[in-house]
Amino acid sequence: MKKTMYFGSLLILLSVSLCFGQKKKKDGWISLFDGKSLEGWKVGENASTFSVADGAIVVNGPRAHIFYDGPVGNHNFKNFEFKTQVMTTPGSNSGIYIHTQYQEKGWPSKGYEIQVNNSHTDWRRTGSLYGIEDLKDVFVNDNEWYTEHIIVQGKKITIKINDKTVIEYTEPDEPKNGDRKLSSGTFALQGHDPKSKVYYKDIMVKPLGD
Repeated sequence: MKKTMYFGSLLILLSVSLCFGQKKKKDGWISLFDGKSLEGWKVGENASTFSVADGAIVVNGPRAHIFYDGPVGNHNFKNFEFKTQVMTTPGSNSGIYIHTQYQEKGWPSKGYEIQVNNSHTDWRRTGSLYGIEDLKDVFVNDNEWYTEHIIVQGKKITIKINDKTVIEYTEPDEPKNGDRKLSSGTFALQGHDPKSKVYYKDIMVKPLGD
């Protein structure tokens, strides 16, 4: 009787595990950051700007960019949802690049930048599609975790802050900034200047069909 109950319990636990596993797979989100190291990410100049602490990527130092260079999607994404938890500190500035590619130095020349800035002297605030559709309103506070959610489908970019849609931009046939065009590419996080300190965690992507 005890053996029967034991094996019955194991079967129940196995069924529950399989259900949760299917749910997780069905959900479609894939982690790009293990919370412990910068494995799968590549930095050019000023690599010391990026470190890992308490499960987050800490961005603090001279101008630098860290590019996702890992195996997910062969680090090349076209249509997707990208989501991360972000925390800014007073006076800090950063950004999330999409459809970009690795470069050793300078500001990324490929792709779009989504702004991370709640109190820096640059007036373009968090959620702005930098230099294309800029926001002056502040939706979140420094020293508080918030969610930055970016969706690219075809020619449309949607940006959400804590589930609030702040930008819906459809790229025209002739983009406002000819150097910034949707194509495909990887993601990058920006280190803006030595006075900026920003944290990123729970970095995830959900690839979408063509």
